[in-house]
Amino acid sequence: MRALKVGLTGGIGAGKSEVARRLASYGAVVIDADAVAREVVAPGTPGLAEVAQAFGPDVLGPDGSLDRDRLGKLVFADESLRMKLNSIVHPRVAERMVELERRAGEAPVIVHDVPLLAENHLADRFDEIVVVDVPPRVQMERLVRERGMSRAQAQARMRAQASREERLAIATIVVDNSGSLAELDREAGELWSELRRRGRTARG
Repeated sequence: MRALKVGLTGGIGAGKSEVARRLASYGAVVIDADAVAREVVAPGTPGLAEVAQAFGPDVLGPDGSLDRDRLGKLVFADESLRMKLNSIVHPRVAERMVELERRAGEAPVIVHDVPLLAENHLADRFDEIVVVDVPPRVQMERLVRERGMSRAQAQARMRAQASREERLAIATIVVDNSGSLAELDREAGELWSELRRRGRTARG
């Protein structure tokens, strides 16, 4: 029995991780691309060695781990540096996510939580694309209020991602997360039911 492969994405601050947590609680196997990206550059990995070689020892903390804040300031200010980092990290992430998917066994729904799904043109790898959507002003408010970013930092992070329109263009299901957490609970429950239904249809 083949699992339904779902790509879950959304702009920074949209609440994609909240949706992923709820789907996991219903029984989906969730593979988190951000967690995998941290894993492939953990201390002692070839990925971290290659990042340090490409960006210099200043991107390492005193304990030898990756200084994400320092690296983030570099790559979000310079697209060519961001592309260089992606060329090191993304192939390793893709390989590890395939391995995790193989381990998922008989799960009916496998959700790949991928922030940069639209940017990296990965939509054709999935049966369904779920986009968690909020208006840009809501993104901005959340990044400033919940993550302590300045408005300029928030704008830089948002500009580094696909536009809202580009994400919505690849969506097969859209989850509106501009309301309350109670509303999101209801939407997540409906999403899970719909994914199960589409999975059964796909399996005939």
